[in-house]
Amino acid sequence: MTELPLITHWVDGAPLRGASTRTAPVFNPALGAVAKNVILASATDVDTAVASAHAAYPLWRDTSQAKRQGMMFNFRELLNARKGELADILTAEHGKVTSDALGEIARGLEVVEFALGMPHLSKGEYSENVSTGVDVYTLRQPLGVVGIISPFNFPAMVPLWFFPIAIAAGNTVVLKPSEKDPSASNWMAALMTEAGLPAGVLNVLHGDKEAVDALLVHPDVQAISFVGSTPIAQYIYETAAHHGKRVQALGGAKNHMLVLPDADLDLAADAAVNAGFGSAGERCMAISVVVAVEPVADDLVAKITARLKSLKVGDGMRGCDMGPLITKVHRDKVASYIDLAQTDGAEVVVDGRGIEVDGDASGFWLGPTLFDKVSTDSDVYLDEIFGPVLSIVRVASYAEGLDLINRSRYGNGTAIFTNDGGAARRFQNEVQVGMVGINVPIPVPVAYHSFGGWKDSLFGDAKAYGPAGIAFYTREKAITSRWLDPSHGGINLGFPQNA
Repeated sequence: MTELPLITHWVDGAPLRGASTRTAPVFNPALGAVAKNVILASATDVDTAVASAHAAYPLWRDTSQAKRQGMMFNFRELLNARKGELADILTAEHGKVTSDALGEIARGLEVVEFALGMPHLSKGEYSENVSTGVDVYTLRQPLGVVGIISPFNFPAMVPLWFFPIAIAAGNTVVLKPSEKDPSASNWMAALMTEAGLPAGVLNVLHGDKEAVDALLVHPDVQAISFVGSTPIAQYIYETAAHHGKRVQALGGAKNHMLVLPDADLDLAADAAVNAGFGSAGERCMAISVVVAVEPVADDLVAKITARLKSLKVGDGMRGCDMGPLITKVHRDKVASYIDLAQTDGAEVVVDGRGIEVDGDASGFWLGPTLFDKVSTDSDVYLDEIFGPVLSIVRVASYAEGLDLINRSRYGNGTAIFTNDGGAARRFQNEVQVGMVGINVPIPVPVAYHSFGGWKDSLFGDAKAYGPAGIAFYTREKAITSRWLDPSHGGINLGFPQNA
């Protein structure tokens, strides 16, 4: 029997087996089979990775902006040239189709390109002669070692939201990717090394809760970036903050799409399908609830249903529209909501179980699923299902739909579909959600704005990338300077005043 490949850590610029003997399986979701195993770090391994980053920090902090920028430009060019390799890794370990994998990489590349502007983005301010002979100026300086904990659903894009900015700002990084699809992080770390990054600046540590907990409390880790479910985001935030660290913890979502009666229903149906079933619904910005303002619900449901019947589900390498879910356990959990929906009185318009797929029968398949007339008291509505399940909730008015969205515990993303500019403007002002789309179903901001929600979708106030990312990975130092004339002197114990 052939021994499966073992995914090791990447520490100090090279693969590292580490001290731990624990491993976890890494599946090919389209085959339903274990393809590799991954090492799960112990607390000792965390110490080793953090020590590498800590030792590399002083030299990297003092490396010129020009050299850092040159290295990041090299990485950008290598990543763009070899993105097909990375896309194949994403498809093999996550299951998303190749076109979706390439789209994920493209959005990550945007942040790399944003980080190329660090010499300008991290500039301070200067005020001359605030008092006689006194100048005040500010500097933005790196924090030190930062930890990044990323989720399974975007194995390339989410790490790329964080480590290019952190590194370009002069920090060193320990990245802990999901153990479900870990290879992408090793691939990117090796590419950073090829681009000229010194050893120890970017380290990849694989593991589970043991590794996460060790990072959260490690005295040499200054900040934590996290994306994942809401309960874990809250735990990450509270634990790391209790240990004196900066934290940006992005949690879960239940994103609504409000469709007004004047909307273009073909556009709205296309958007609902694209945003609900791309990446098999495993997106924190997926649309999971369409709020249809009557009398359009019947027409909208019919249009969505017709589109779902044309989708091809199967192996992402075969040009299908939608791939499998990440694991059998997750697939079965998502599928369990179909029975729950029926129990709670919803109409199962499209049932994704038992569909014909273009792929191995053992894959973790669940086809597009559509519920209509979903009760807002049902767990189908309340839970973040995180799979290819779309719910239709019918309301009588704009005000009822807005109230429904604002009562949700989540506030990550939302969208409105309408041809009424006044209604759209009112919605963007009144909705209590962090990211809003107007006739745009997945309102993920471009790299030079920042990503993050409200309410239980974000813990703390630090959003990801953009200006918020620059602020998070640096700290401001204000300097008041006076160069005295040799003839000046004397003692004055009064409080300093501008004069």
